Amino acid sequence: MALIVQKFGGTSVGSTEKIKAVARRVTAYQQQGNQVIVVLSAMSGETDRLTGFAQDIQEIPNRREMDMLLSTGEQVTIALFAMAVKEGGSDAVSLLGDQVAIRTDDMHTRARIKNIDTRLIQKHLDAGKIVTIAGFQGVTEEGDITTLGRGGSDTTAVALAAALKADACEIFTDVDGVYTTDPNICTKARKIDRISYDEMLELASLGAKVLDIRSVGLAKRYNVPLHVRSTFSENEGTWVVEEDKIMESMLVSGVTYNKNEARITIKHVPDQPGIAAKIFLPISDAGIMVDMIIQNTRDSHLTDMTFTVMRSDYARAIELLKEVADEIGAESVSGDKNIAKISVVGVGMRNHSGIASTMFQILAKEGINMEMVSTSEIKVSCVIAEKYTELAVRALHDAFALDKENMPAEEE
Repeated sequence: MALIVQKFGGTSVGSTEKIKAVARRVTAYQQQGNQVIVVLSAMSGETDRLTGFAQDIQEIPNRREMDMLLSTGEQVTIALFAMAVKEGGSDAVSLLGDQVAIRTDDMHTRARIKNIDTRLIQKHLDAGKIVTIAGFQGVTEEGDITTLGRGGSDTTAVALAAALKADACEIFTDVDGVYTTDPNICTKARKIDRISYDEMLELASLGAKVLDIRSVGLAKRYNVPLHVRSTFSENEGTWVVEEDKIMESMLVSGVTYNKNEARITIKHVPDQPGIAAKIFLPISDAGIMVDMIIQNTRDSHLTDMTFTVMRSDYARAIELLKEVADEIGAESVSGDKNIAKISVVGVGMRNHSGIASTMFQILAKEGINMEMVSTSEIKVSCVIAEKYTELAVRALHDAFALDKENMPAEEE
């Protein structure tokens, strides 16, 4: 008997007919002798609908009340799912985050899970029930409802799998796995059978939307095997697991892109200790995430500081930095929202050189200028003009032969 956590996203439960189909699928899995915990998101579009209601009432909705409001979406789907299972002749029980005691911090609308009390879940599993739990939500020590932010249902599922020491966590979605790049851009994109936690972390952080980055981090920390697969087929999807020798031999696993960032430059900054802190502290205090950072030292003890932020934070960041520039005596603040970040990812980069140079040569051949570059042990990222995104993705996908299955790098 295996213990499996299965998570179904909003498109998978977007109507009562789809909920019935999910209930039949899960019931069949239980009847094969497995214990099953099901984590459900709200119906597709429901969270946006509720957010719209809130903004009609309050221009900047109160975060605590937003959590109370948004958490109702999952309550609907888990109740309907449990009804569908019962209608099919099996037994199920629906539980909210506070009933399960998924304890979080008090950071409303983007809470972090602290611990989970598994006793009630285990009681219902032992009684032969399919346990369905509301994703995306938890409860503080004081009893306030919290939500985990976008993609939080993935995090709920992985956290439950870790707490219960489940054999696997399956993430069901509207795609059938993780691809070498976006199939909507590159028709040669290939589904990956197995990918390492580290590679998936990089892909998720760089723009791939198949899995929430927090869920991948949790899976890696607690060694939870993740299986990304389609709700609408029985085909094997992509397993996210510990890296192995085959993964290490692959030069590049995927190409990804992100059009949701903006570039900001603060020019002629005094090149002295403490200045960087004065620049980035107000940004951090405003909750703005900074990604790539480049510093170009000039003569006369001056430097230019360039970095990227989420495009949604661009206007606020520019406003804050103009105040900082006046304070530290910098010359000007400028930026560009029409950029994209292109990245190649692969654990094989640890043992093989030449990835960056190949990437640079391919982009140059296509006449694409690189505005910024950053690297890690298993990725190379470049900022380019947004209009070249699709061209860059296809060119790099072809250059690294990602349409070919099991194409290991040559030994050095």
